[in-house]
Amino acid sequence: MTSTTMSMPGTRSALSLDRVTFVLLLAFVAALQLSIAAAHMLLAATLVCWAALLVREHERPRAPAFLVPLLAYAAWTLVATIFSFNFGISLLDDKQLVLFLIVPAVYQIARGERAATVIDIIVSVGAASAAVGIIQFGVLHWDALDRRPQGVLTHYMTYSGVLMLVICAAVARLVFGSRDRIWPAVVMPALVVALALTSTRGAWIGACAGVAVLFALKNVRLVALVPVAVLLVLAATPHSIAARMTSVFDLHDPTIRDRVAMMRTGAAIIGDQPLTGIGPDMVSRMYVEYRDALAVNATNPHLHNVPLQIAAERGLPALALWIWFVGSLVASTWRLFWTGGDRVLAAGALGAVAAMLAAGMFEYNFGDSEFLMLFLVLVTLPFAARHDRTTALISR
Repeated sequence: MTSTTMSMPGTRSALSLDRVTFVLLLAFVAALQLSIAAAHMLLAATLVCWAALLVREHERPRAPAFLVPLLAYAAWTLVATIFSFNFGISLLDDKQLVLFLIVPAVYQIARGERAATVIDIIVSVGAASAAVGIIQFGVLHWDALDRRPQGVLTHYMTYSGVLMLVICAAVARLVFGSRDRIWPAVVMPALVVALALTSTRGAWIGACAGVAVLFALKNVRLVALVPVAVLLVLAATPHSIAARMTSVFDLHDPTIRDRVAMMRTGAAIIGDQPLTGIGPDMVSRMYVEYRDALAVNATNPHLHNVPLQIAAERGLPALALWIWFVGSLVASTWRLFWTGGDRVLAAGALGAVAAMLAAGMFEYNFGDSEFLMLFLVLVTLPFAARHDRTTALISR
């Protein structure tokens, strides 16, 4: 009796810290689509509380298996930094590797039914963000390529990439959910319209790929709806947006030609530095030295292609580790989808991976902090949903 009585205050204290940590995680997820500064501060607070909870409960951090290749990728990034053409610049860029802690944190904090709440937050904030983008286009006339809707984020490419992931999460709820499908259905038009208005072709392609994967998982015949939906959007959008869509197939478009030149530039860098690359965040600084003769722009911040950027910055071993990460993530999520996991979350994760890969052929989205954070949250949630330590916590 005395032993039980003495253990109750400690249990209540642990549960209180656990709830605070989860609330902070929700706030961090919401801030991802609103403010990078707020997201970073809330992530830091979440990680501190999570660490305190682990210490209090004498637990070790745990995570899905795909974290292993992701950490190996991080380790090789540090190796590439040592051999960078500018160690200081590359080391400063390596701070982004801290974001990989999102995987074990989400896995242990957003466990069980909490994972579905995280998705609700993502879709709801995404709807508000989409409304801001639509207002920017329709009311503020942000309708030129040099002034596009960006919500409250820092760049239209970041905004479009985040919207792309939110669309995958919402479609997964619509296609595989057995309840709570009304809200995703209500906000879907705003999400699609906002994404279309960004004039970001890579994100359009990524969204189509992600939705196609979700439809194929449900019934492969549903994939035929994707081109139909694209044609409907094409018919309903302003002429400038429609022209931007069709420019994807125009090989004479300056941006298309410049991307081809960037591929050649990246190949030259890799050929010169195949093992460790030129160093993280060094492409923009050394672009002129390797610039292809057919390039349109004098310089570029990156190579607009995830595999190419990784290999150029960090070497071919880093690219191999990243491919291992993607393969491990897809394989484990695929098993989860077909073996009794939360199908909404697992399908959403697979759609997000497909969207990231497709869009990543045209944009270095894996290096965009806001995009990367939301991506890591989404792909970890299906594993968190199967991880529930509430009973163990109460029994202590």
